[in-house]
Amino acid sequence: MIFHVVSVDEWTAEVERPYAPASLAVEGFVHCSADRHAALAIADGPLRDVPELLVLQIDESALGAEVCWEGSTDMLFPHVYGPIERDAVGAVLAVRRDADGRARELTPWI
Repeated sequence: MIFHVVSVDEWTAEVERPYAPASLAVEGFVHCSADRHAALAIADGPLRDVPELLVLQIDESALGAEVCWEGSTDMLFPHVYGPIERDAVGAVLAVRRDADGRARELTPWI
């Protein structure tokens, strides 16, 4: 499994189509994380000001697009080189924040 952090608004837009964030058009791939801990770090870092975040748990083997693990020798990140089919998403998790606004846990999103 790989993980992708997305706003509720972005995930719920165009639900009849595969998910294709802006990074796919701009950079040519969808940024993902290797585990839940890394996804929470992204939610608490560069996306901390986004009020409602979700984490998609993606079955890498169910994707039609190529997944490449790229980065530095210290840290590799999965990049999906195409849209993410919604049926490849095994779970959608909500980012729960503490009183200080820090991303602390992932819970099932309803």
